[in-house]
Order: sequence, then C-alpha cells, then structure tokens
Amino acid sequence: MNEKTTADLENLRGLIDGVDQQLIHLLRKRLDLVAQVGVVKHGAGLPIYAPQREAAMLAKRRDEAQKMNVSPQLIEDILRRLMRESYLNEKDVGFKQINENLGDVVIVGGEGKLGGLFSQMLTLSGYQVKILDKDDWASAAQTFEGAGLVIVTVPISITCELIRDKLSSLPNDCILADLTSVKTEPVKAMLAAHSGPVVGLHPMFGPDVGSLAKQVVVVCHGRDSAKYQWLLEQIQIWGARLVEAEPEKHDKAMQLVQAMRHFSSFVYGLNLYKEEADIGSLLQFSSPIYRLELAMVGRLFAQSPELYADIIFAQKESMHAIGGYLDNYSQALYLLQAGDRDAFVAQFKEVAQWFGDFAPQFQRESRAMLQSVNDMKTD
Repeated sequence: MNEKTTADLENLRGLIDGVDQQLIHLLRKRLDLVAQVGVVKHGAGLPIYAPQREAAMLAKRRDEAQKMNVSPQLIEDILRRLMRESYLNEKDVGFKQINENLGDVVIVGGEGKLGGLFSQMLTLSGYQVKILDKDDWASAAQTFEGAGLVIVTVPISITCELIRDKLSSLPNDCILADLTSVKTEPVKAMLAAHSGPVVGLHPMFGPDVGSLAKQVVVVCHGRDSAKYQWLLEQIQIWGARLVEAEPEKHDKAMQLVQAMRHFSSFVYGLNLYKEEADIGSLLQFSSPIYRLELAMVGRLFAQSPELYADIIFAQKESMHAIGGYLDNYSQALYLLQAGDRDAFVAQFKEVAQWFGDFAPQFQRESRAMLQSVNDMKTD
C-alpha cells in the first residue's frame, strides 16, 4: 500500500474506533436502564420476561432498521444478545416474594447442581432455604419441622424410594414437589406418601443456565393446586414459561425429547470414539450445522454419565422409542445399500409433508444459531 492509502485507512479506522466507543457508552446506559426496570418489576412482582413487549419492541426496531437501510436481522440479533445480558443482570436485584408467610423451604438433594439453582432462585426471592443431603438424614425431623415447601431433586433411580421411605411424616400443609425428568411414578409416590399438596415439576433446562427467562418448566398437578399456585407464580416471575401436562403424557413425550435424543447422541459419540476420529480435523472441515451437531454431542460427554444413565434408563417404555429409531435407521440404511435413490427422495418428501409448516419455521429459527456457530473461533 502507498502512503495515501495507509493514511486513509488509519483515518477511517480511527473514526470506527470512535463509533465503537460510543456504542459501549450506549450499551452501558441501556444496561443501567434495564437495571432500573428490574427494580420496578421486583417491587411489583412482575415476570422478568414479557413476551408481548419483547415481540413488539423487536418488530418496531426491525422496521426502523429497514427504513435506515440497516439489516433488520442484524439489529434483531444485537438486541436479542443484549436482552440475554439484561435477563442475567435483572436477577441480581432479586425477585418479589409471593408467599411471605411460607415456612422454610427444604431442598432434598440441594447439594446437587439443579438443587443449587433452585436454592439460589428461592433465596433471591426472600425465602429461607435449608439443604438436606444424603449425610443429613439424622437431623431430617428437625429440618422438616415447620417446612412449608419440600422439593425433591435426587437421582431418578432413588427418587420414589426416598419419597416412600423418608417423606411420609411431613407437616400436613407442607407442599411436596419434585424436579425429576419423569413424572408418573414420582407423582404417584408423593401422593401416596403425603396427604398435603403435591405437584410434580420438570425444569426443561440444565443447571448451568444463567437465567430462567424463556425457560420451560413442566407442571404435573397432584393435589390441592390452589395451595401451591403461589409457587407457580413465583416460577413465572423468574421468567420461566409453564407448560401443564398429565404425568403420563409428559413421560411419553420425554421418551422422544430426552431418552431417544440423548441415546442417539451417546451412540454418535461412541461411534466417533470407535472410529478414532480426529475431532480437530473434523472441525476444520465442518459446516456450521455439523459443528453445532458435534457441539451438542460433545456437550453430552462433558456432563455426568450417571445423570444421563438415569434419564435414558428411567422408563422401560423408552426402549420402544429407541428401538423404533433403530428400525427406521436400518430401513433407511437398506435404501442406501440398495442404491434406491428414488425411494429415498420419496421418503424424504413424505417426511417433509408431515413436518408441514414446522419445517420452514425450524429453518428460519436455525439460521441465527448457525450464524453464531459460523462466527465461533476454531482455536
């Protein structure tokens, strides 16, 4: 480059740096305003996530960006990232306590990660939380005395036994809840062991979430729902979305949503291991969608094997879903081995028709995720 080009570039880059600094100051100002919003919401007991407000704001910003010849998707991506940061900051001011007259909250298995998350959220909401873990049963009677809410969050394999053996003498008006990823048997066990209010909860997220905003919690009603309505409202204030379901319907869905999905990820990772695949090389040649898939598989193996064994082995009925997947895989493999391209295309079209409008919806939703993956560093 000649001296003039170098000077021009340095001048323009200096101007860009100045704009970047202005952006940082504006972001700081926006975060401060969001913090003030959080204080107001805390005082009024409003959820940190307001879907209608968010949708209206994004639509308006997209329209404004279009008029200024700025990519609407760029603006939406920036704002969504800012909102995620805002949700993380909003919980720092705490949450309104819905039930001020509740006794202690006892979390059985509270030393675990999910129990720790709910302990944190309840504490931020002003409740007195006690932890009862595997080495604390000698003092359990004293811990449960005066408890207004007992939450069970222990491995699935011991949940029902623990409920039957350890939780049959709770205060009559105490709410008994569980956080396991299967619901039919735990809810039955709670109803049999405890005469008071009972509710089954399944948080559809891991304990590493920074905020409950937009996260789903499945609710399976047990007994005396009016007496634990405050708890559901409290969870909504944290930003979560509640989905009500019968325990049997929930468990059938989990056979596909969790057991089959996790099992197929496990087998995919096992196959990579058996093939002695060079993951570094795979990343070099990967498309964004493959990197995302590989990340989901790797994420599985970064977590507790006991946890995923519990999820996969929790329901005997999951074997039917997994077996069906294997049968369909084998049939598709037969088409490939037979070189029957026309049959493959016909099957593809049939499945696409079954997906209907969800297929293009999922395509749109995945674009932003794939763009984020494409921007990742491949260190």
